[in-house]
Amino acid sequence: MRIIVYGLGAIGGCVAGLLARSGTEVIGIARGAMLDAVRADGLWLKGHDLDEAVPLTVVGHPTEIVFRNGDMILMCMKAQHMAGALEDLRAAGAADQPLFCLQNGVVNEDMALRLFPKVHGVMVWMPATYIDPGRVLCFAAPKFGVFETGLFPGGLDADDERFVDAFDAAGMAGFTHPKVMASKYGKLLMNLENILNAAMGPEAEKGPLPDLMRKEALAVLDAAGIAWEDRAQLVPERRGLAQISDLPGEARSGSSSAQSLLRGAGSIETDYLNGEITRLGRLHGVPTPANAAMQRVGARMVRDGLRPGDLTLADLMAEVGNTV
Repeated sequence: MRIIVYGLGAIGGCVAGLLARSGTEVIGIARGAMLDAVRADGLWLKGHDLDEAVPLTVVGHPTEIVFRNGDMILMCMKAQHMAGALEDLRAAGAADQPLFCLQNGVVNEDMALRLFPKVHGVMVWMPATYIDPGRVLCFAAPKFGVFETGLFPGGLDADDERFVDAFDAAGMAGFTHPKVMASKYGKLLMNLENILNAAMGPEAEKGPLPDLMRKEALAVLDAAGIAWEDRAQLVPERRGLAQISDLPGEARSGSSSAQSLLRGAGSIETDYLNGEITRLGRLHGVPTPANAAMQRVGARMVRDGLRPGDLTLADLMAEVGNTV
């Protein structure tokens, strides 16, 4: 079995490195400085009891790959880059290979299903960091992360079992989940706070904003009739598999949104996290002023080149107050 990992950021980089060092044939698709660094020196992967350069085959575009029957494709880019990535895969000859969406939010699976017949959702719990090109950090122990996989929109198939087997062999914890989107909606509720971390920094007081955003989100999901599962706790026996742990000499750099700002990536995923709650609220007549305000904050931070800690709680509360 060969696994294509599309997007070597924090999650994609850790997953690709762990799979490759366990003996799975892996091809990474990367861009820019990450592509250059991995081509030159391999992918440097650091986690508990692990600090090494992993040799990794890497390309800059899907057209550099001759896709095979039996390949698995892991989509690990941010949601704002998903549509273009799917078009590139199709143009490169990918067709019936199963796609696994290892991304925050709940929009990626639906986008993929427009172009590809075999789409799987994956709920990801992996505290990982990517700031420096060619180097990724995983802060979970004893397993490197927890991954729940299932068919979109529901069910399971043999490819889910193959996914679990490969991830288990690589030191991660894989589980099948026939209603995986309920798991991913639960994770979405957690990820609504990513923008707070990105705007104010990881140690800042968040005030009433988490409760305001979550209250709106729960009202929206109820109005839309969308089932969700509480991922804040995970299944108890799974939570202990991937506890957040310190790495000597390393500091966590905050949420994936904060990492995008620190790298100067030029975009942020807020429109696909808080923005999904805003979209559903507009569809179902549920006001979502706090989540809409956080979308504006995310757009402002990208536009003005702001970094984590540049805004205060007062700034964010003022933005909520400006919502009509």
